[in-house]
Amino acid sequence: MKEEIIISGRMNPKIDPVLNIWHWEIPLYLFLGGLAAGILFFAALYIILKKEDEFPTAVKKAPLITPFLLIIGLIALLLDLNHKPYFWQLYTTIKIQSPMSWGAWTLMVVTPLSFIWAALNIKEIFPTWDWNISFLKQFEIWCRKNILPIAWITITFSVILGIYTGILFSAFNARPLWNTSILGPLFLTSGLSTGAAAIMLMSKNHIERKAFARIDLLLIAIELFLITHMFMGFMASTQVQIEAARLFLGGPYTASFWVFVVGLGLVVPAFLEVLELSRRKIPVIVPATLVLFGGIMMRFILAYAGQASRWLY
Repeated sequence: MKEEIIISGRMNPKIDPVLNIWHWEIPLYLFLGGLAAGILFFAALYIILKKEDEFPTAVKKAPLITPFLLIIGLIALLLDLNHKPYFWQLYTTIKIQSPMSWGAWTLMVVTPLSFIWAALNIKEIFPTWDWNISFLKQFEIWCRKNILPIAWITITFSVILGIYTGILFSAFNARPLWNTSILGPLFLTSGLSTGAAAIMLMSKNHIERKAFARIDLLLIAIELFLITHMFMGFMASTQVQIEAARLFLGGPYTASFWVFVVGLGLVVPAFLEVLELSRRKIPVIVPATLVLFGGIMMRFILAYAGQASRWLY
Protein backbone atom coordinates (compact mmCIF):
# COMPACT_ATOMS: atom_id res chain seq x y z
CA MET A 1 0.00 0.00 0.00
CA LYS A 2 1.48 3.34 -1.01
CA GLU A 3 1.98 5.93 1.71
CA GLU A 4 0.36 8.67 -0.35
CA ILE A 5 -2.82 6.59 -0.47
CA ILE A 6 -2.62 5.88 3.25
CA ILE A 7 -2.04 9.50 4.17
CA SER A 8 -4.57 11.17 1.92
CA GLY A 9 -6.45 8.79 -0.24
CA ARG A 10 -9.18 11.17 -1.39
CA MET A 11 -7.23 14.40 -1.85
CA ASN A 12 -7.03 15.45 -5.49
CA PRO A 13 -3.62 16.87 -6.45
CA LYS A 14 -5.27 18.93 -9.19
CA ILE A 15 -7.24 20.90 -6.67
CA ASP A 16 -8.53 24.36 -7.40
CA PRO A 17 -6.28 26.93 -5.64
CA VAL A 18 -9.02 27.86 -3.21
CA LEU A 19 -9.50 26.13 0.13
CA ASN A 20 -11.72 23.13 -0.47
CA ILE A 21 -13.73 22.69 2.73
CA TRP A 22 -14.72 19.14 1.81
CA HIS A 23 -11.19 17.80 2.25
CA TRP A 24 -10.65 18.86 5.82
CA GLU A 25 -9.54 15.61 7.45
CA ILE A 26 -5.74 15.73 7.09
CA PRO A 27 -5.27 19.42 8.04
CA LEU A 28 -7.56 18.93 11.04
CA TYR A 29 -5.64 15.81 12.09
CA LEU A 30 -2.32 17.68 11.85
CA PHE A 31 -3.68 20.65 13.81
CA LEU A 32 -5.18 18.58 16.63
CA GLY A 33 -2.07 16.39 16.84
CA GLY A 34 0.16 19.46 17.12
CA LEU A 35 -2.13 21.07 19.68
CA ALA A 36 -2.18 17.94 21.85
CA ALA A 37 1.60 17.65 21.54
CA GLY A 38 2.01 21.26 22.67
CA ILE A 39 -0.21 20.85 25.73
CA LEU A 40 1.44 17.58 26.80
CA PHE A 41 4.90 19.12 26.28
CA PHE A 42 4.22 21.93 28.74
CA ALA A 43 2.49 19.62 31.23
CA ALA A 44 5.50 17.31 31.29
CA LEU A 45 7.99 20.20 31.28
CA TYR A 46 6.65 21.78 34.45
CA ILE A 47 6.49 18.42 36.21
CA ILE A 48 10.17 17.93 35.39
CA LEU A 49 10.94 21.47 36.57
CA LYS A 50 8.85 20.82 39.71
CA LYS A 51 6.68 23.88 39.05
CA GLU A 52 3.28 22.19 38.95
CA ASP A 53 1.99 24.46 41.72
CA GLU A 54 2.98 27.59 39.79
CA PHE A 55 1.37 26.38 36.55
CA PRO A 56 -1.71 24.37 37.60
CA THR A 57 -3.58 24.81 34.32
CA ALA A 58 -0.64 23.65 32.20
CA VAL A 59 0.02 20.60 34.37
CA LYS A 60 -3.45 19.59 35.57
CA LYS A 61 -6.31 21.16 33.61
CA ALA A 62 -5.18 21.51 29.99
CA PRO A 63 -4.07 17.84 29.64
CA LEU A 64 -7.67 16.80 30.34
CA ILE A 65 -8.64 17.74 26.77
CA THR A 66 -5.74 15.98 25.03
CA PRO A 67 -7.38 12.52 24.77
CA PHE A 68 -10.35 14.11 23.01
CA LEU A 69 -8.10 16.07 20.66
CA LEU A 70 -6.20 12.91 19.69
CA ILE A 71 -9.33 10.79 19.28
CA ILE A 72 -10.98 13.39 17.03
CA GLY A 73 -7.76 13.71 15.04
CA LEU A 74 -7.48 9.96 14.58
CA ILE A 75 -11.11 9.74 13.49
CA ALA A 76 -10.46 12.47 10.92
CA LEU A 77 -7.43 10.53 9.66
CA LEU A 78 -9.44 7.32 9.43
CA LEU A 79 -12.16 9.08 7.43
CA ASP A 80 -9.57 10.20 4.88
CA LEU A 81 -8.18 6.73 4.23
CA ASN A 82 -9.14 4.94 1.04
CA HIS A 83 -8.61 1.49 2.56
CA LYS A 84 -10.02 1.89 6.06
CA PRO A 85 -10.21 -1.82 7.00
CA TYR A 86 -6.44 -2.16 6.55
CA PHE A 87 -5.24 0.66 8.81
CA TRP A 88 -4.11 -1.94 11.39
CA GLN A 89 -1.33 -3.01 9.03
CA LEU A 90 0.61 0.07 10.11
CA TYR A 91 1.08 -1.66 13.48
CA THR A 92 2.39 -4.92 12.11
CA THR A 93 5.80 -3.50 11.18
CA ILE A 94 8.17 -0.63 11.87
CA LYS A 95 9.75 1.15 8.92
CA ILE A 96 12.39 3.64 10.03
CA GLN A 97 12.30 5.39 6.65
CA SER A 98 8.51 5.81 6.72
CA PRO A 99 6.95 8.95 8.27
CA MET A 100 3.62 7.16 8.56
CA SER A 101 5.23 4.34 10.54
CA TRP A 102 6.83 6.88 12.88
CA GLY A 103 3.52 8.67 13.27
CA ALA A 104 1.50 5.51 13.90
CA TRP A 105 3.82 4.23 16.62
CA THR A 106 4.25 7.69 18.18
CA LEU A 107 0.49 8.01 18.46
CA MET A 108 0.40 4.49 19.93
CA VAL A 109 2.53 5.86 22.79
CA VAL A 110 1.16 9.40 23.09
CA THR A 111 -2.53 8.47 23.15
CA PRO A 112 -2.30 6.21 26.27
CA LEU A 113 -0.06 8.83 27.91
CA SER A 114 -2.75 11.47 27.31
CA PHE A 115 -5.29 9.24 29.06
CA ILE A 116 -2.89 8.79 31.98
CA TRP A 117 -2.43 12.56 32.37
CA ALA A 118 -6.19 13.08 32.20
CA ALA A 119 -6.90 10.30 34.70
CA LEU A 120 -4.35 11.64 37.19
CA ASN A 121 -5.99 15.06 37.13
CA ILE A 122 -9.66 14.20 36.69
CA LYS A 123 -10.34 15.35 40.27
CA GLU A 124 -9.65 18.91 39.11
CA ILE A 125 -13.10 18.76 37.48
CA PHE A 126 -14.77 16.13 39.64
CA PRO A 127 -13.43 16.59 43.21
CA THR A 128 -15.37 13.61 44.54
CA TRP A 129 -14.10 11.25 41.82
CA ASP A 130 -12.91 7.92 43.11
CA TRP A 131 -11.69 4.87 41.21
CA ASN A 132 -13.96 2.04 42.33
CA ILE A 133 -11.80 -0.65 40.77
CA SER A 134 -8.85 -1.80 42.88
CA PHE A 135 -6.54 -2.23 39.88
CA LEU A 136 -7.14 1.37 38.75
CA LYS A 137 -6.43 2.68 42.25
CA GLN A 138 -3.15 0.78 42.36
CA PHE A 139 -2.26 1.98 38.86
CA GLU A 140 -2.91 5.61 39.87
CA ILE A 141 -0.65 5.22 42.90
CA TRP A 142 2.07 3.69 40.72
CA CYS A 143 1.78 6.51 38.16
CA ARG A 144 2.07 9.20 40.83
CA LYS A 145 5.16 7.53 42.26
CA ASN A 146 6.71 7.37 38.79
CA ILE A 147 5.45 10.69 37.47
CA LEU A 148 8.95 11.97 36.65
CA PRO A 149 9.89 9.16 34.21
CA ILE A 150 6.38 9.38 32.75
CA ALA A 151 6.95 13.10 32.22
CA TRP A 152 10.27 12.44 30.45
CA ILE A 153 8.62 9.91 28.14
CA THR A 154 5.76 12.32 27.49
CA ILE A 155 7.97 15.29 26.66
CA THR A 156 10.08 13.16 24.31
CA PHE A 157 7.16 11.73 22.37
CA SER A 158 5.27 15.04 22.29
CA VAL A 159 8.27 16.60 20.52
CA ILE A 160 8.38 13.66 18.09
CA LEU A 161 4.64 14.03 17.46
CA GLY A 162 4.96 17.76 16.85
CA ILE A 163 7.80 17.30 14.36
CA TYR A 164 6.09 14.35 12.69
CA THR A 165 3.07 16.49 11.72
CA GLY A 166 5.44 18.49 9.48
CA ILE A 167 7.61 15.60 8.31
CA LEU A 168 4.44 13.87 7.09
CA PHE A 169 4.33 16.52 4.35
CA SER A 170 8.04 17.08 3.81
CA ALA A 171 8.64 13.42 2.90
CA PHE A 172 6.78 13.91 -0.40
CA ASN A 173 9.42 14.66 -3.03
CA ALA A 174 6.69 14.96 -5.66
CA ARG A 175 5.36 18.15 -4.04
CA PRO A 176 8.05 20.87 -4.15
CA LEU A 177 6.31 23.06 -1.57
CA TRP A 178 6.24 20.27 1.00
CA ASN A 179 9.71 18.94 0.25
CA THR A 180 11.58 21.11 2.75
CA SER A 181 13.16 20.27 6.10
CA ILE A 182 11.69 23.46 7.58
CA LEU A 183 8.20 21.99 7.91
CA GLY A 184 9.13 19.71 10.82
CA PRO A 185 10.46 22.51 13.10
CA LEU A 186 7.75 24.89 11.86
CA PHE A 187 4.89 22.54 12.71
CA LEU A 188 6.50 21.70 16.07
CA THR A 189 6.81 25.38 16.95
CA SER A 190 3.27 26.05 15.80
CA GLY A 191 1.99 23.13 17.89
CA LEU A 192 3.77 24.47 20.97
CA SER A 193 2.36 27.93 20.28
CA THR A 194 -1.21 26.66 19.95
CA GLY A 195 -0.69 24.59 23.10
CA ALA A 196 0.42 27.72 24.96
CA ALA A 197 -2.61 29.58 23.59
CA ALA A 198 -4.98 26.84 24.78
CA ILE A 199 -3.43 26.98 28.25
CA MET A 200 -3.87 30.77 28.33
CA LEU A 201 -7.52 30.36 27.40
CA MET A 202 -8.13 27.82 30.16
CA SER A 203 -6.10 29.50 32.89
CA LYS A 204 -7.59 31.80 35.51
CA ASN A 205 -4.19 32.48 37.05
CA HIS A 206 -2.87 35.92 36.00
CA ILE A 207 0.77 34.97 36.60
CA GLU A 208 0.40 31.79 34.58
CA ARG A 209 -1.25 33.67 31.73
CA LYS A 210 1.58 36.20 31.61
CA ALA A 211 4.20 33.47 31.67
CA PHE A 212 2.59 31.74 28.72
CA ALA A 213 2.16 35.04 26.89
CA ARG A 214 5.95 35.43 27.07
CA ILE A 215 6.45 31.85 25.92
CA ASP A 216 4.04 32.36 23.04
CA LEU A 217 5.81 35.56 21.98
CA LEU A 218 9.08 33.64 21.72
CA LEU A 219 7.40 30.84 19.76
CA ILE A 220 5.75 33.33 17.37
CA ALA A 221 9.15 34.94 16.74
CA ILE A 222 10.60 31.51 15.94
CA GLU A 223 7.67 30.75 13.61
CA LEU A 224 8.18 34.01 11.72
CA PHE A 225 11.89 33.25 11.41
CA LEU A 226 11.19 29.74 10.08
CA ILE A 227 8.60 31.00 7.58
CA THR A 228 11.03 33.64 6.33
CA HIS A 229 13.82 31.09 6.11
CA MET A 230 11.55 28.67 4.24
CA PHE A 231 10.71 31.19 1.53
CA MET A 232 14.31 32.38 1.28
CA GLY A 233 15.35 28.75 0.76
CA PHE A 234 12.71 28.26 -1.93
CA MET A 235 13.68 31.42 -3.81
CA ALA A 236 17.36 30.42 -3.78
CA SER A 237 16.63 26.88 -4.98
CA THR A 238 15.46 25.21 -8.19
CA GLN A 239 12.85 26.59 -10.57
CA VAL A 240 10.10 24.26 -9.29
CA GLN A 241 10.61 25.45 -5.71
CA ILE A 242 10.65 29.07 -6.86
CA GLU A 243 7.32 28.40 -8.55
CA ALA A 244 6.06 26.78 -5.33
CA ALA A 245 7.03 29.88 -3.34
CA ARG A 246 5.26 32.09 -5.86
CA LEU A 247 1.98 30.47 -4.85
CA PHE A 248 2.34 32.69 -1.75
CA LEU A 249 4.20 35.58 -3.37
CA GLY A 250 1.63 36.96 -5.76
CA GLY A 251 -0.05 33.62 -6.48
CA PRO A 252 -3.50 32.30 -5.50
CA TYR A 253 -2.57 31.64 -1.84
CA THR A 254 -0.96 35.02 -1.19
CA ALA A 255 -3.89 36.73 0.53
CA SER A 256 -5.03 33.74 2.57
CA PHE A 257 -1.54 32.90 3.87
CA TRP A 258 -0.25 36.38 4.65
CA VAL A 259 -3.55 37.67 6.06
CA PHE A 260 -4.87 34.65 7.97
CA VAL A 261 -1.64 32.90 9.01
CA VAL A 262 1.04 35.58 9.27
CA GLY A 263 -1.13 38.62 9.95
CA LEU A 264 -4.05 37.47 12.10
CA GLY A 265 -2.38 34.28 13.34
CA LEU A 266 1.06 35.60 14.31
CA VAL A 267 1.67 39.35 14.06
CA VAL A 268 -1.60 40.59 15.57
CA PRO A 269 -1.60 38.21 18.59
CA ALA A 270 2.08 38.99 19.19
CA PHE A 271 1.27 42.71 19.24
CA LEU A 272 -1.66 42.13 21.62
CA GLU A 273 0.50 39.98 23.91
CA VAL A 274 3.13 42.72 24.02
CA LEU A 275 0.39 45.17 25.06
CA GLU A 276 -0.83 42.73 27.69
CA LEU A 277 2.68 42.33 29.12
CA SER A 278 2.92 46.13 29.14
CA ARG A 279 -0.03 46.12 31.58
CA ARG A 280 -2.66 47.06 29.02
CA LYS A 281 -6.02 45.41 29.50
CA ILE A 282 -6.27 42.97 26.62
CA PRO A 283 -8.85 40.13 26.89
CA VAL A 284 -6.75 36.97 26.75
CA ILE A 285 -9.36 35.28 24.59
CA VAL A 286 -8.46 37.53 21.64
CA PRO A 287 -4.73 36.76 21.12
CA ALA A 288 -5.15 33.11 22.20
CA THR A 289 -8.02 32.51 19.76
CA LEU A 290 -6.10 34.21 16.95
CA VAL A 291 -3.09 31.94 17.57
CA LEU A 292 -5.32 28.85 17.38
CA PHE A 293 -6.97 30.22 14.24
CA GLY A 294 -3.60 30.90 12.63
CA GLY A 295 -2.39 27.40 13.52
CA ILE A 296 -5.27 25.61 11.85
CA MET A 297 -5.23 27.94 8.84
CA MET A 298 -1.52 27.31 8.29
CA ARG A 299 -2.14 23.58 8.02
CA PHE A 300 -5.12 23.97 5.70
CA ILE A 301 -3.35 26.40 3.40
CA LEU A 302 -0.08 24.44 3.26
CA ALA A 303 -2.02 21.22 2.66
CA TYR A 304 -3.84 22.58 -0.37
CA ALA A 305 -1.06 24.76 -1.72
CA GLY A 306 1.26 21.77 -1.57
CA GLN A 307 -1.07 19.81 -3.82
CA ALA A 308 -1.12 22.70 -6.28
CA SER A 309 2.70 22.66 -6.52
CA ARG A 310 4.27 20.13 -8.86
CA TRP A 311 7.32 19.40 -10.91
CA LEU A 312 7.53 21.14 -14.28
CA TYR A 313 7.61 18.99 -17.39
